[in-house]
Amino acid sequence: MTTIDVPAPMAPAPSPAAPAAYRSRAVRTVPRWWRDASAAAFWLVLLWVTALWVAHGGIQDLGSVAGALTSTGRLTGLIASALLLVQVFLMARVPWFEQAWGQDELARTHRLVGFTSFNLLWAHIVLITLGYAAGTPTGIWGTLVDLVLHYPGMLLATAGAIALCMVVVTSVRRSRRRLRYESWHLIHLYGYLGAGLALPHQLWTGREFLASTASTVFWWTLYAVCATAVLGYRIGVPAWRSLRAPLRVDSVVDEGPGVTSVVVTGRGVEKLDVEPGQFLQWRFLDGPGWSRAHPYSLSAAPDGRSLRITAAEVGDGTARLATMAPGTRVLIEGPYGRLRPGVRTRRKVLLMGAGIGITPIRALLEGLEQDPGDVVVVHRAHSRDQFVFAAELFELAREKGARYVTVEGARVPGRDSWLPASAAHLSDAQALSQLVPDVAERDIFLCGAPKWMDAARNAALDCGVPSDHIHLELFEY
Repeated sequence: MTTIDVPAPMAPAPSPAAPAAYRSRAVRTVPRWWRDASAAAFWLVLLWVTALWVAHGGIQDLGSVAGALTSTGRLTGLIASALLLVQVFLMARVPWFEQAWGQDELARTHRLVGFTSFNLLWAHIVLITLGYAAGTPTGIWGTLVDLVLHYPGMLLATAGAIALCMVVVTSVRRSRRRLRYESWHLIHLYGYLGAGLALPHQLWTGREFLASTASTVFWWTLYAVCATAVLGYRIGVPAWRSLRAPLRVDSVVDEGPGVTSVVVTGRGVEKLDVEPGQFLQWRFLDGPGWSRAHPYSLSAAPDGRSLRITAAEVGDGTARLATMAPGTRVLIEGPYGRLRPGVRTRRKVLLMGAGIGITPIRALLEGLEQDPGDVVVVHRAHSRDQFVFAAELFELAREKGARYVTVEGARVPGRDSWLPASAAHLSDAQALSQLVPDVAERDIFLCGAPKWMDAARNAALDCGVPSDHIHLELFEY
């Protein structure tokens, strides 16, 4: 296997835009009970929704075919509505919630909950239509037309269902790969519209919404919490922060083929409670398209005066970074992500980054509290010219007493692996244990392409690393 403890001559000169030395700050830890409490709240919501259905005659209505269809349709509609609101809350970026789960875990759960809610929504539509049709001579299509045209709020609910269909269809991985990120993001916003248009239908015709004070308070509270979270943390807090202490582009640096760094400064930097390895949602006010946010990780530990991000050109948003003019106004959301010192559970740490995924790893190397020998960095790239920040990593490793290793070469053909083809004779776990013999005693931080991280994570698990000692962040789902 090609492994090199990198000598200084192989790497390009350090970026002149690299921020000053990391200024240590207290590390935020995440109480484990936050996850347990939020998971319990989710199941309590679903149990309460089911209890409302039971309390208002759901089981008694199962005695006839029409009643069974209609009652089951009501239940699927109730659960679909609750899951839709849960789905909205998951992506509201509430700080304590995001810190407990991490954006990648929330996004995966958001996707699962979203598809479940959508399937239950269609079950609700079909069952209610069949149930009503069973008691009328108009037939299925006549009943469906009557429901849409003559029942209060149903036209709005139909428009909401169409909006949700657009979101779900474009969220299927095959469809999403065909769309530019900017287009997908714009369509995805219709999910909020769909949730909002469903509310009048529930208010005017939903038995479980109006049957008792308890049910009315429950549903209004659920809607209010989700709306407050979205308006507060997706719009209010970022807007207030940006207006209070504006940020601007200080410099733009070409780091190599297709890779650009942007350094941002301003009074707002000092007020940000951001840690090495985290990411923010960035909007650069440089022209059309500024309203679409892009997630970029910090590529240097924050020093209280500047923030540096680095990205490879993979689309319109990242391509614009290279042409950014100094002085451009910047809006941010965040910080987000669990790839930070606060999730660390062991003194010894292994940092593994592939491709442009090395950027948060470089920030973590700079920002982690460590003694000589505590940290090992494994830097994976396809070719020598793709070792972004090799010089900075080498210098940081030398200063902190860390070990810096590069793994170079094209991927192993025919298998999902984190290794190059030159190491195909080794299993992923064998190679990892040869590079880092005490890997089972370390926390592991991973960042890279999703398949590469899956392979590296599996190798670590095979080496005896417990899953809760492996930390990673995904930006693709």
